[in-house]
Amino acid sequence: MSKSISPIWDVIIIGGGAAGFFAAIRAAEQNTDLRVLILEKASQTLGKVLISGGGRCNVTHACFEPAKLITYYPRGGNELRGAFSRFQPKDTVEWFEARNVKLKTESDGRMFPITDDSNTIANCLRDSAKQAGVRVELGASVLGVEKTPQGGFKLEVKKEAQAFRLQTKKLMFATGGDRKSQQVIQTLGHTIVPQVPSLFTFNIKDKRINGLAGVSVEDATLKMDSLIARGPLLITHWGMSGPAVLRLSAWGARILFDKKYASTLTVNWLGDYKLDATLEVLQRNKDWHENARKKVSAHSAFSQIPLRLWKQLVYFIGEKNWADISKAELQKLAQELTAGEYQIKGKGQFKDEFVTCGGVSLKEVDFKTMQSRVVDGLFFGGEVLDIDGITGGFNFQAAWTTGWLAGNAMGV
Repeated sequence: MSKSISPIWDVIIIGGGAAGFFAAIRAAEQNTDLRVLILEKASQTLGKVLISGGGRCNVTHACFEPAKLITYYPRGGNELRGAFSRFQPKDTVEWFEARNVKLKTESDGRMFPITDDSNTIANCLRDSAKQAGVRVELGASVLGVEKTPQGGFKLEVKKEAQAFRLQTKKLMFATGGDRKSQQVIQTLGHTIVPQVPSLFTFNIKDKRINGLAGVSVEDATLKMDSLIARGPLLITHWGMSGPAVLRLSAWGARILFDKKYASTLTVNWLGDYKLDATLEVLQRNKDWHENARKKVSAHSAFSQIPLRLWKQLVYFIGEKNWADISKAELQKLAQELTAGEYQIKGKGQFKDEFVTCGGVSLKEVDFKTMQSRVVDGLFFGGEVLDIDGITGGFNFQAAWTTGWLAGNAMGV
């Protein structure tokens, strides 16, 4: 550590990501006399911000009603309800716009900087921190933390080959899924909910979808155990992906982990079509005299199912004409379209934005301030908590909200 840095601080934040920066800026702007330090073990800050959204940074989501917003969080939604009433996406938009960074909303509600460049967000955060007097130390790993008898914390830190101690009145962990940090948090008396992957694709080997990589259906309903997800579904080289799959993987993260990623997936390729309604459409196709001598596989009876997929879903009928299909075959086809069963045999990783569920137990945190209920002066923010959202800017919003609330409390 540079000799120019004092060993004594008012606020130390471990983790130079979205939540850590937001907390540091809020605390320092509230109280200009505060000495605020961010410790980041990597060689650069805001790594996840830079890779998010394919390098565009999906800052937040255009959902401005806390009651609806919390429905996008498989874990942490209830706790975030009150937190979002204090700082929500509308506040995030205003925060960045006040710093000359304008955001735009895409058709699916995701919000990006108008520059379509994540550096715009990262530079804004870095500049804001610098202007607020926040000190940032890179390559600094925290080896241990202990609570001092007189209040505050002592940190054992290592940078390059040098180890040293720092002292602070208030301490915040914004370390994401870092396991070493979780071990340190446990030594302070906190419970860590075990981490498991969330937001992943399904590995499925099945002749009905074999060779159809790139084919998609805009509105499918998926069921697994007691869970249901609806939305676009994409067939891939290794199985299934798309928003509906990612949503189901998020809500079913612990179920699938416990099952070693082997489960039965039921697919309704027709969205909300029921079996009887599907059977009626198929019967009309059979009864229509112009279809009598046409092959069932020649055209899809449902416009939402691409022809390539349709041909493979009706494979069991053989090269029959509509007039020659039996009642039992019609019934089976309706079943196939609305409740086809596929075996999940594993998971894939979703891009570079790997999300986990698990972290600091939410019961041990006060969501008005993000302060520990176990240790006075200890704060948490972002993915270090057992909070995770689906894709679309929700994980970043949880980071902005929890970071802002922690900074607000630490800045007093």
